[in-house]
Amino acid sequence: MSNEGKKVRAHYRGTLDDGIQFDCSYDRGEPIEFVAGAGQMIKGFDAAVLDMAVGEKKTVHIPAAEAYGERSEDMILFFPADQVPDFEKIEVGMKLFLQGPGGMPVPVSVCEVTPEGVKLDANHELAGKDLNFDIELVEVLD
Repeated sequence: MSNEGKKVRAHYRGTLDDGIQFDCSYDRGEPIEFVAGAGQMIKGFDAAVLDMAVGEKKTVHIPAAEAYGERSEDMILFFPADQVPDFEKIEVGMKLFLQGPGGMPVPVSVCEVTPEGVKLDANHELAGKDLNFDIELVEVLD
């Protein structure tokens, strides 16, 4: 039986290989809801729930390529100081948002500030990292 194309609800706990937890639906008390196989989740997570039965639990290791991808130097962007609003308030480590295609916000991290401008990292914060998930399929909604 496949869950492909069906709306499912799943609880999960996500950790890095060193055991550090980066996200957990149990902590929020609400499972995540998505259409299995529709590309709404990272590839490895999506694939893991396709053949699960309600109540089933599994642990999966997802390589970076099937999670948020590898880090890319092409995602490091430079903006000249005169093009950055409130440039004098920008500090390394800050999280900002750029406007992406269709007006969607794109999260970035400030990685360098010089008098000439600012370097922003648009890589996902988990890019380049292998992820581990404990997944529990809670419900299939059809």
